[in-house]
Amino acid sequence: MVLVNGEPASQVDVADRGFQYGDGVFTTLKVLRGVPLFLEAHLARLERDAARLFLPVPDRAVLEAEVRQLCGLKPEGVLKIQWTGGGGGRGYRRPDAPTGTRVLGLHPLPDYPATLHDQGVAIRVCRTRLGINPALAGLKHMNRLEQILARAEWSQADIREGLMLDTGGHVVEGTMTNLFLAQGGRLHTPKLDGCGVAGIMRGWVLVGAAELGLAVEERRLSLDEVRAADELFLTNSVIGLWPVSRLEARAYPVGPISGAIWRWLTTKIQAALDPSGPISH
Repeated sequence: MVLVNGEPASQVDVADRGFQYGDGVFTTLKVLRGVPLFLEAHLARLERDAARLFLPVPDRAVLEAEVRQLCGLKPEGVLKIQWTGGGGGRGYRRPDAPTGTRVLGLHPLPDYPATLHDQGVAIRVCRTRLGINPALAGLKHMNRLEQILARAEWSQADIREGLMLDTGGHVVEGTMTNLFLAQGGRLHTPKLDGCGVAGIMRGWVLVGAAELGLAVEERRLSLDEVRAADELFLTNSVIGLWPVSRLEARAYPVGPISGAIWRWLTTKIQAALDPSGPISH
């Protein structure tokens, strides 16, 4: 089910700037039991990202109503909310008063084995590098060609994710996830001031680590530091948290820190749902 500006649709105007130039932002979240998880945080991020790109800020009340409409029709899935620069003539210059286009789609949940949360995943390092551009750093904008190229580098079903470095050689993120490493009882995650996406689940992990008394540092990370970590784990709003069990030839334990963070996240997810029953991962 897809809504375009509030109407059921399967297409957008070919003149839309999101289609023509990738001029827009988006956010993706999980829906369980009819509840869009962490919706407020996702909409706040969408508004911040739109403002940073000098797009008009979408009407939150309208978005919330359309989210409720979709979740009422399909209680589980992956909800993608896109906000574009709207229609416009040819050329990069936006209209003087862009109106924006809303596209909300609710799609089936991916068929990830539940055991990945406990057993971990195998990942690799991608050859494709992320360009450094502080003006876009942290944003979930609609230009994803770097991630598309990186994801095209492998087809093995047992490799769940690929790590991406920037052109300076620092590890930034996965193609669809944020990265955390544990070393000596401390958490580290790449600093996202040059490129990368500041994921909603990444933000919750930072909050959870503070509540659990874990020190966290956001900083530049080399590939050697990542390989030498005691634990690695990945996060996004659909998978939640995946421990890393193998990075190419190096094996990692599913350790206590990733376990503690995942239990904390699970309580937050459960709190958003009917507390009378267990959640389905």
